[in-house]
Amino acid sequence: MSHASIAIVPAAAEPTVGPVDLTAVDRAIAQFGTKPEALIPILQALQDHYGYLPQEALLRLCENTQIKPAAITGVASFYDIFRHRPVGKYMIRLCRGTACHVSGADRVGEALRRELHIPPGDDTDPARQFTIEAVACLGCCTLAPVVRISQTTFGHVAPEKVPRIIHDFLANVSATSELERSTEKPAEKRPHMAEIRVGLGSCCMAKGSGQLYHALEETVRRNGVPVIVKRVGCVGMCHRTPLVEITGTAKKNTVYAGLTPALAPDALQRHFKPRGLLPRIARAWTGMANAILADRVPSEQIEACSLNRADREVSAFLDRQVHIATEHFGKLDPLDLDEYIEHDGFVALAKCLGVPAPIHTGTSKGHGVAQKEAGQHGTEARTTTSSTRLAPEQIINLIAQSGLRGRGGAGFPTGQKCHAVHDQKTERKFVICNGDEGDPGAFMDRMLLESFPFRIIEGIAIAAIAVGAHEGVFYIRHEYPLAVRRVRAALSELERRGWIGKRLLGSDYELHLSVMEGAGAFVCGEETALIASVEGRRGMPRLRPPYPAESGLWNCPTLINNVETLAVVPWILRNGPDAFAKIGTKTSKGTKVFALAGRVKRGGLIEVPMGTTIREIVEEMGGGAADGRRFKAVQIGGPSGGCVPARLADTPIDYESLQQVGAIMGSGGLVVLDDSTCMVDIARYFLRFTQEQSCGKCTFCRIGTQRMLEILDRICEGKGRPADLDELEQLARRVSQSSLCGLGKTAPNPVLSTLRYFRDEYEAHINGRCPAKKCVPLIHYVINDRCTGCTLCAQHCPVGAIPMTPYQRHKIDETKCTRCDSCRQVCHYSAIDVL
Repeated sequence: MSHASIAIVPAAAEPTVGPVDLTAVDRAIAQFGTKPEALIPILQALQDHYGYLPQEALLRLCENTQIKPAAITGVASFYDIFRHRPVGKYMIRLCRGTACHVSGADRVGEALRRELHIPPGDDTDPARQFTIEAVACLGCCTLAPVVRISQTTFGHVAPEKVPRIIHDFLANVSATSELERSTEKPAEKRPHMAEIRVGLGSCCMAKGSGQLYHALEETVRRNGVPVIVKRVGCVGMCHRTPLVEITGTAKKNTVYAGLTPALAPDALQRHFKPRGLLPRIARAWTGMANAILADRVPSEQIEACSLNRADREVSAFLDRQVHIATEHFGKLDPLDLDEYIEHDGFVALAKCLGVPAPIHTGTSKGHGVAQKEAGQHGTEARTTTSSTRLAPEQIINLIAQSGLRGRGGAGFPTGQKCHAVHDQKTERKFVICNGDEGDPGAFMDRMLLESFPFRIIEGIAIAAIAVGAHEGVFYIRHEYPLAVRRVRAALSELERRGWIGKRLLGSDYELHLSVMEGAGAFVCGEETALIASVEGRRGMPRLRPPYPAESGLWNCPTLINNVETLAVVPWILRNGPDAFAKIGTKTSKGTKVFALAGRVKRGGLIEVPMGTTIREIVEEMGGGAADGRRFKAVQIGGPSGGCVPARLADTPIDYESLQQVGAIMGSGGLVVLDDSTCMVDIARYFLRFTQEQSCGKCTFCRIGTQRMLEILDRICEGKGRPADLDELEQLARRVSQSSLCGLGKTAPNPVLSTLRYFRDEYEAHINGRCPAKKCVPLIHYVINDRCTGCTLCAQHCPVGAIPMTPYQRHKIDETKCTRCDSCRQVCHYSAIDVL
């Protein structure tokens, strides 16, 4: 049978619009190869080019590779990112993560569809300009709700802001891509110069730090100011971004929060005087104009942006933190290898290899670093004294003595895992960095990969030496494009200097590392499913034993570690295992990085000692719930975790304590819920996520979670029965006990924890009432006597459910009302009640 007679894409796919240029297929094959394991990268390349997977392109792929049509159909239909229908010119990715869900992502999605006139059952507007795609999580949880249009991320999106966002995007679409590229250019560095540090992580970029960086660079160039505008990684305080720190001046370091591009020139004027007469005259004239035209002169506006480290809110967020995985946060350029070396970079790796540690000699960027013998060309060198090479067993013992446990969720002892791979007597072994951070509500791994790529590379290299592996893979979520770019750029710089590949850091140890992007399957966070994905197959977990330590990638012993786990390994080897072990609790050593998001005043990225209580994090560091709201619960551990009520907020956050209250550590997502959150809806949200992400291999997970979801849907629609709660609990326990992999075993956790602590809310729903007033079938909107007839609600109602009656008390037509909440959001008089 010829390939041409085989339907490779699902039958529901639309025919291609116009002829398909197949040269993109040939380029992808030339880049990734013809073997079956190249399938996923090739499909990703084709989708990036076409926006979807055309039938003709897939047929060409079959004709010119060893990949069979069945493999393409299986893979392309399994992973979420692959599409089989043509798309609009621009993709709108709507985040459906936990923080976005509780902040109204559903209503934002409805507003987008209304604004773009997308018909029911479709995802693309009639003009084929925009296509909407729901994404499990974009990793910008502190900015919820989040929408990404093309490469531009918008945070804190409300339904009424949607028309303006679409307008602004179209007005600036040509400038945004150039700005995105410009922030990734390395700064020309000269010694003893002052620095302007701008946080350029994904969250920072979504809050405008890219535009601010561009404005600062332009001001420095125009005025000839002797200062470096420097890109740095995540600054942690996501609730105050964009953040700028000015260092190296006569004054002490100054930090600005929320500085705008328009204020950038005046901010620099406070610290640096422009050179030359013309720039000074221009600055004086601008200052006079601002003083005349503005409500406040720029100096007052800039002063309002100044951030004092001693302020109670700032110190409360920062003082409890201990930075190990996030060491030197907000100071290092993620891709400046010399700067990483200046801060003890690769000292631990050199110790493991028994070679001199690289030392920066203070010359220009890219030069003056030790290790000439490692393959550098013409650089000056100054080396440390050669040290004795650590044996692999010694490396593993140091990690074991530190008490480090895997930070990916299960908390398995890292040293024990290393021992298992090391003890396998085979020639070929692998190490894998698991950066497939699929938990909605978590963004720790994204931040570490974006901010400290060299540190993660050093960690995986040490792990490879410890177990005797010479090949490694970074498996990173496709939804984290900045993390992917920076890790690849860091590897390229190391290859350029000859520090990776044949001679790791100039030694005789060979190590080859590559990057593979995930394809949108949450189940691939499970080790055996991840391995299947790297091999180019559907991410289906398999029964264990054998464990990956015995038979993993290509049936070879494989060590898989989470990003954060690898990030702390260099610190442990530099500072000694006892320094790490003395932090934390008896059974949970060291620190843990958490993504603090949701209904909390001060969200961001924090690193605290194990054993820190929920209350210390949520109420003291995070400032508690918003004014007028009550802290209700915290959801820890993503879809595999549980909801811990506020009354148990004194629970220490460590592996054992969380398990006792029905949650798990997970990778570190910590989403705060307040009294506006419906706990039944939260349970349904997580169960829907895991049900959709189930690989379908085992019956209990595939069918059991579906039956549980049907019960929760019925309860949230006001059609529940008292017997449903007992049936739900029984199903949850059976699914947990009998599922094949970790996804199915932990999928019922959010349901079981909410039944345990919030059973009264389930009972209220069965009685036809949603206490949090969130479940649409159980609520209705009414206008009270505080209404002044201002018509704001009528103007903003997207479905015309409120007639325009100026100066009269308005009424809502229940038959038209969609409960979108727009009327209540815009009302200035608290005249809208939700009953």
